[in-house]
Amino acid sequence: MQTTLRRAAILGIALALPAQAAATQGADPNAVFANEVIVAQLPGRSIAALITHQPGATKFTHAVALFPGSPGHINLRVEDGNIQFGLRGNFLIRARRHFLEDGFLTVLLDAPSDNQVNFWHSYRASERYGEDVKAVVEAVSRKYGALDWTFVGTSEGSVSAAHAARMLPSHARRVALTSSLVMPSFQGPGLRVSDIRQITIPVLWVHHRNDPCQYTLYSRVRSYAEETKTSLVTVTGVGNRRGDPCMAFTEHGFVGMEVKTIKAILSWIRTGQVPPDVSE
Repeated sequence: MQTTLRRAAILGIALALPAQAAATQGADPNAVFANEVIVAQLPGRSIAALITHQPGATKFTHAVALFPGSPGHINLRVEDGNIQFGLRGNFLIRARRHFLEDGFLTVLLDAPSDNQVNFWHSYRASERYGEDVKAVVEAVSRKYGALDWTFVGTSEGSVSAAHAARMLPSHARRVALTSSLVMPSFQGPGLRVSDIRQITIPVLWVHHRNDPCQYTLYSRVRSYAEETKTSLVTVTGVGNRRGDPCMAFTEHGFVGMEVKTIKAILSWIRTGQVPPDVSE
């Protein structure tokens, strides 16, 4: 199967796996949905994406591109007939099934094949990365038809989603930035107000009021939203909080509030109206 995946990368085609094959990977509740890998080939590199949708669904209207948090590379691959990848606890990865209303599919993007160690912010902001994301969007659209695209990033993935939205306004209709990285880290500067000002499609910030991570300060995000006149949905409430402040099972990862948070994003996608703040 690994040889098959390499051949797929060369051709830029999809590999589909039945839900029961994915289910062998463990107790991941997303495994009971239909999951498949698409690999888009570009000069000197490839970029893989995991497509998830309701089993048996054949007609799709919306695609939600998911950009996971640090480190952003998940080593997405197929081994012995099973889809394998890292960062399974990440908010967008573990909760992606909640986006799957009728007509929706999710597209979880890995880092490019030549950035599976250091996925610097400078690369995420580059035209080359815009080409990567565009290649995935076009590969998915070739298989599933014309789709209404939303980019959604979380934590450091907000850097990827914001720059992809900036570079691809003709491909994405809107971008949602959750638990956004707005302070410098060893990977780069994070998101700056100047980055947001260059985005020409609607922007929605979704942030937990008590986000404990030092790189994703709620006060800074609220200031960004005010300065750029973009919309902010504030989340409160938490359940079964555990782990380090910047990890996925604190308020930073909306633990215990995943469903309500995603439903608010879906409401915005469906209606274009900013939903009310989210609470328990």
